[in-house]
Amino acid sequence: MSMELPPVVEHPRLTVVGTGYLGATHAVCMAILGYEVLGLDVDEKKVRQLNSGVVPFFEPGLPEKLQEALGSGRLRFTTDYDDAAAFGDVHFICVGTPQTSGSAAADMTYVDSAFSELARRITSRSLLVGKSTVPTGTAARLTETVRSLSPAGAALEVAWNPEFLREGFAVKDTLHPDRLVFGVESDWAQAQLEAAFAPIIAEGTPVVVSDLATSELVKVAANSFLATKISFINAMAEVCEATGADVSLLAQALSLDSRIGGRFLNPGLGFGGGCLPKDIRAFTHRADELGVGQATAFLREVDGINDRRRTRAVDVLRELVGGDLRGARIACLGAAFKPNSDDVRDAPALHVAQLLHDEGARVAVYDPEAMPNARRKYPELSYADSAEEAVERADAVALLTEWQEFRDADPAALGALVTHRRLLDARHALDADTYRAAGWEVRALGRPKQSRPLTLVSRTPDGRD
Repeated sequence: MSMELPPVVEHPRLTVVGTGYLGATHAVCMAILGYEVLGLDVDEKKVRQLNSGVVPFFEPGLPEKLQEALGSGRLRFTTDYDDAAAFGDVHFICVGTPQTSGSAAADMTYVDSAFSELARRITSRSLLVGKSTVPTGTAARLTETVRSLSPAGAALEVAWNPEFLREGFAVKDTLHPDRLVFGVESDWAQAQLEAAFAPIIAEGTPVVVSDLATSELVKVAANSFLATKISFINAMAEVCEATGADVSLLAQALSLDSRIGGRFLNPGLGFGGGCLPKDIRAFTHRADELGVGQATAFLREVDGINDRRRTRAVDVLRELVGGDLRGARIACLGAAFKPNSDDVRDAPALHVAQLLHDEGARVAVYDPEAMPNARRKYPELSYADSAEEAVERADAVALLTEWQEFRDADPAALGALVTHRRLLDARHALDADTYRAAGWEVRALGRPKQSRPLTLVSRTPDGRD
């Protein structure tokens, strides 16, 4: 690292490129923290919505923060790269890295474009900060690219600052993260990032300063570990089903071991969303490219276990309706990949609904927030406007996303609407004894057909002990 530190902008102006889930949240929260922020997106409709105070996706607490940030005068959104290049001292790149069609690799089109379009317009010392989840080696490659494109040349630096947001808790995780990771190549880049996160660092938030490659690995390593823990308990659910054991009691016992803990040890339908599935696939793909594929080969089985939970849910529903799903009316409660989100990317709930539909079941899907996204992605499915409408005359009900609305439902009231009181609790979210007392036949993945009363360790909704 350089011994002479170039001037650092102590209260930098920030741009945020990409105003999807990550970028919009980051832009809003940084403005709340007191920075002048310009959000950039090529989607004119999204920019108009944000400038008018409308968040184009569901995230609790963010609409109120957007209104506050716009009202402060510190936040606006644009489609103009020239405006962004001239405005910012620190540029955060928050565009998506979806899975490439026909491959496990990450699609780097949007990241490469964002860095390149900014670089060719920047004429003075600036810091380009990647927040997207990328294959290791990306930051080093982009450093060469931007310096070759930019009039600023070597005065343009690349850093990496991975995000660790949980959908449903994104505002809290941005304003009060459990750690910050700065991947940098110079003391100046570190100091400039520290200035860009000064209020968060002042709270005592731990900061890990690393090289670029390590910072790129942190996010995929974290997601791989969490995915492994989820698939582990679901693998134990498979064993429990074969032995008559109860995976919920097993998870409770394991969670009391201080070396293991209870977070992400919740058995059920498995993980989904826009991060864990595609990130572990891209990680294994990149490891293969680097010649260390054997080190991450286990992640393919982690992915496979996760997929088997979905087919197992269909197996249980088939058993519940007598062995043949053709013509059976199945109420699917949930479409989002998790509660407090409208994200249906790789959503287990919708995958189960699709598998049921493919076997000839008459499916009715309902979700409190994800219905528009679900309809766009799975137009062939049938949808209901309420949980009550979904379960009406159902031969079986499947709880597939554990929204509080479904947790609070009255078993007797639901029972009065269905044809047969048969329930699959694929998320271990309901009190099976209460439902059985109301005349329901209840099944849960990894639990015996008649399970003993269970008192679980108390957990908050985000899975923390």
